Amino acid sequence: MSHADIYTRPADIDADTLANLGPLRALAGVWRGVGGVDLNPGPEGARTSPFEETVELQPIDPQTNGPQLFYGLRYHSHMTKPGEIGTYHGQLGYWLWEPATGLIIHSFTIPRGQVVLAEGRAAADATTFEVKATRGTTRDGICSTGFLEAAFRTDEFHMTVTANPDGGWSYFQDTVMQIRDRAEPFHHTDRNTLSLVSPPTPNPLARGAR
Repeated sequence: MSHADIYTRPADIDADTLANLGPLRALAGVWRGVGGVDLNPGPEGARTSPFEETVELQPIDPQTNGPQLFYGLRYHSHMTKPGEIGTYHGQLGYWLWEPATGLIIHSFTIPRGQVVLAEGRAAADATTFEVKATRGTTRDGICSTGFLEAAFRTDEFHMTVTANPDGGWSYFQDTVMQIRDRAEPFHHTDRNTLSLVSPPTPNPLARGAR
């Protein structure tokens, strides 16, 4: 995306984020999924772990980079194993949508020393979209601690999201890893289907306008 003027903000900013999320609108709210499946690496090979998940995606105020305009959702996912209390996995970040170009950005960090910036594109009315990131790039990418780089290096991240006819949504993630003691890449996959627990809270600007 090229702009002659990189400083001037767009004039037509709508305060109501929920009305401008494009394909991300299907994700807004608080969600619960109890049928998650995680295929992860173990010392003897691949192992499958079930998990339950609560995901909160709340609208944020419109964001600008000069003329670039994003509408988005603040994102928090918390996963546990069935019947357990301790955190199995957690992610914190943002989903962003640029109406002018169809750009989708998914940024998140996990509390084991890793951050991801994944990108994709989709039409405003898309019910399925994909984002991806590749290690070593500066436009979208993956950064990890020294231990993870040496022992469980993440080379690629792919995520496909599908809005379901019943109002819920599903995802499939494929994290391609190079593990130190293995010759072939390992595909660490996660999948789940989420059902709505509570609707989203409008963003602060929209609440103020009301």
